Order: sequence, then structure tokens, then C-alpha cells
Amino acid sequence: MLDDNITTSKEIHRQTGKTFYYATRLLPERIRKPTYVLYGFFRIADEVVDQADGLPPEAQYERLESFRAKALGEEPADDDVLSAFQSLHERTSIRDADVNTFIDAMEQDIERDRYETYEDLEAYMRGSAVAVGNMMLDVMDPEQKETARPHAASLAEAFQLSNFLRDVGEDISEYGRIYLPLETLEQFGASEEDIVQRRATESLKAAMRAEMARTERLYRDGVAGIRYLPDDCQFAVLLAAVLYADHHRQIRQVDFDTIGRDANLSRARKLYLIAKTWWHWRKHRDPETTFYAVSAIPEDASMRGPHPESVAENVMPATHD
Repeated sequence: MLDDNITTSKEIHRQTGKTFYYATRLLPERIRKPTYVLYGFFRIADEVVDQADGLPPEAQYERLESFRAKALGEEPADDDVLSAFQSLHERTSIRDADVNTFIDAMEQDIERDRYETYEDLEAYMRGSAVAVGNMMLDVMDPEQKETARPHAASLAEAFQLSNFLRDVGEDISEYGRIYLPLETLEQFGASEEDIVQRRATESLKAAMRAEMARTERLYRDGVAGIRYLPDDCQFAVLLAAVLYADHHRQIRQVDFDTIGRDANLSRARKLYLIAKTWWHWRKHRDPETTFYAVSAIPEDASMRGPHPESVAENVMPATHD
């Protein structure tokens, strides 16, 4: 990979990777540069379907299919980002299946904007999140890769779900999308119309709490696998988990109203969490101990949120307000 190509991907990462960029900078150089390349590729593909003044659907499909062919080395790359990814793909164990699954998920965003069940959303995340985690894992290439892989999948899904919970208002206003499963909304007496009309009802907040509980279980499983990563990569991945999970603290602070209120982390908050996580890491040298000492997610099983199904049995559906 030429340095100029990496520089382009790094700049994309710096400008758009609101949370992940902080953690990426703490990876060892042999992993940090490929991570910039991966993120650059993910971002340009995502932008095809997320631009407000985007191409018509037929042109979006055509563009993504071109990205697929270039990423897999079937066509010559014609820009820095794709050239860098093509080179990375050739010299690492990144699997064609993960590239294809990722592009398939981007294409799904062109015409699908609702998910009836969590299983439907999970199928989407196999491309938008898990394939991304798999590629990162293949770049790190730990000794116990296959042991680490299911944990990496859980962590990738947790990151994605935290973004969905944080960005409910942005996703509907800018892209017309709802990523909360419609069946969860229905369980609590909420509806997609609450989101479309930007009504932060008590029923919608209950659905948000249930999905947050589901997400936090994924964090626990994901963080349990950080120990299988190379020693010099563990802190950076742990920090990413702490930063993404802190959005849950912010979401609680805005009373689960991410339709009309901002749940992003400030730069000062991120810097504070970096320092606090580093202090506990130096003290414990254990990913799980450090995560529970710092993060917004409790370790104690008695404090963990129940499954959405069990929550529904104990929540009186509120009327729309």
C-alpha cells in the first residue's frame, strides 16, 4: 500500500470516524494503517447510499457493484481508497465472502428502510457490522482467530446497535430509515409513526430501553473476547468499546429521547474516557475488569437489563403523547 493511498483513507477516517478514530490512533502501526484503509473503503461505500443528493437507485447499485469488483481485484482500482483496499485484500486473509456480504448490506440500504423483526435487522448487520469486524480480525490475525471471531461479531453488532439507538432522529430525518425492530415498538405500544412524527412517547422510550438491554448483552460477550487479540491491540479495541458504550450513558441522560436530543459524546468526554481507561488498564491489564470499571455498562447480572420479551410483560403500554 502506497503512503499516499493510506493518507487519503486516514483523512476520511479522521473527518468522519467520530468515535472509532480515537481508538484507531492507539493501534500499533502495522494494524493502524490497514485500519485507515478499511475505514476509508467502508465509508465511501456507505456514502453511495447515504448522500442527501444521492444518485438514483440504479446508479447506486452500479456504483456499489463497481466497488465490489475493484475491492476483490476483478477490475483495476481508479482511486486512492480502492487501490489501497485492493492491495490490503491481496496481502491479508480478508475473505471475499466478507467483502461481498458488506457490499450486499450497502445495497440493502438503497431500498429497505424498515426491519420487522430483530432477526431481520441481525441479517442486515451481518454485512454492515459483522463483516467489518471479521475484516478487522483478519488484519490483526490473532493466534486464536476462530475463538475470537464470535466475540468480534458480538462487539461489532453492539457498536452498530449503539449507533442506531443514538441516531434515531438523524436516521429518520436524513435517510427516512428506522433501525429499531418494528416488533419491539409494537410490544411496547409504540409505532413507526411515533418516530416519523418525532414523538418521544413513553412507549417508544420503553422500546429503546429494551433494545439497549439487548445491546449491552452483546457488549458483555464481545468484551469477553478481547483477550484473544494480540497484546498490542487489546487496549485500542477495549477503548473503542468503552467509547461506543458511553453513548448509552448519554442516551439515559436525555431520557431515551434521541429523536429530538443529541446523545453524541463531546471531545472532552472522549479524552476523559481515554485517560480513565488507560489508568485502569495499567492497573488491571485485563480487558473485562477495565471495561466494567470504566464503561456505562454494568457487570453485575442483577443490574443487566432483561430481554425485550420479559420487559414487555412488566411494562404497561403508554398511550401516545
